[in-house]
Amino acid sequence: MNTSHLNDSTPLCYSINSPPFKYHPTIASAYFSSIFSALGLASNLVAFIVLLQSFKRVRTRSRSFFLVFLGGLVVTDFLGLLVTGSIVVSFHVTHFNWRQLDPSCHFCNFMGMSMVFYGLCPLLLGAAMAIERFIGINCPFKRSQAMPRKRIISMVLIVWMLAGFISLLPIFGVGSYHMQMPGSWCFFNISSVGLDKIFSLVFSLVGLTCLTVSFLLNTVSVVTLVRVCCGPGGSQRRRDHEVEMMVQLILIMVIASVCWCPLLVFVAQTVLSGSLLQIKYLLLWLRFATWNQILDPWVYILFRRAVFKRIYPNFNWSRRSILTLYPSMRSVVSRLTRASFAGGHEQEETAETTGANATITTMKTVNPTR
Repeated sequence: MNTSHLNDSTPLCYSINSPPFKYHPTIASAYFSSIFSALGLASNLVAFIVLLQSFKRVRTRSRSFFLVFLGGLVVTDFLGLLVTGSIVVSFHVTHFNWRQLDPSCHFCNFMGMSMVFYGLCPLLLGAAMAIERFIGINCPFKRSQAMPRKRIISMVLIVWMLAGFISLLPIFGVGSYHMQMPGSWCFFNISSVGLDKIFSLVFSLVGLTCLTVSFLLNTVSVVTLVRVCCGPGGSQRRRDHEVEMMVQLILIMVIASVCWCPLLVFVAQTVLSGSLLQIKYLLLWLRFATWNQILDPWVYILFRRAVFKRIYPNFNWSRRSILTLYPSMRSVVSRLTRASFAGGHEQEETAETTGANATITTMKTVNPTR
């Protein structure tokens, strides 16, 4: 890191780290960045093609809503890798000097904004998807009456606008974007001083809040869906679609949590403790976070009913193919879900009671000695 002899005319983005750096990236860095970006772009492109084909065949409103969110997530991940990856790969190939190429910090600010925008978008979209699934599973009638497809598209646009607003805060003085080691990228200044501290906490808390909301709402949705799948009646085809979407959403949430929590916690811990920034850990956790853009598309590419049907033709998302593999689990789940939702589902309880009484009557008829 070079911080020597910086005068008052030094642009803000180079006031902490000013190129050229003593650190020289190895050829492995160029290969890593190139392969990483190419793999991510190809994965998201394949996922986008699969989504388009699925959207043409979709028949249910809830499925179309979910595909709109997935499409927004895939497009965001693709553009994020395209923008940031092209800059990083270009640096490793040409070793250009940022300060000579961008003396006014416009290019550095653009990359910093891109890192924040394309970083927060998947987390915000994950929370929005959790909200939509929560409403769709717990209040299906209300959602069908009040949620046209245009409103779902508007929600995706609002998420992009919110992420864009947060990324613009350093341009208006709340925080600042700076050149980062080894000179291939720009990011906001992670500091415990002044407005840099405020923006660092905003970035960290927004991301952690999105993950928390996703976890809580998805947990409630899963419990509700298990209860519905264990109950009598209803369309099995509709249940399969609901379970398929929930499985994909849970996997998206788990991937986002594993990839992003280390970076978000590291930023908050560094700022709140007032300790010096450990650049090696920042680079490590940032690489963890970027894996989210590669793994997200494979959730939809692989975890679909069509894929499982080809591997196992008799596969079914329903309780009949899953819970029957574990008889004890079936009885436990049934008891827990009946107890949890006893107050809100009188009609289904009446049906279960009627069925049980009919079974007892039949048994007595067949075995009068009992």
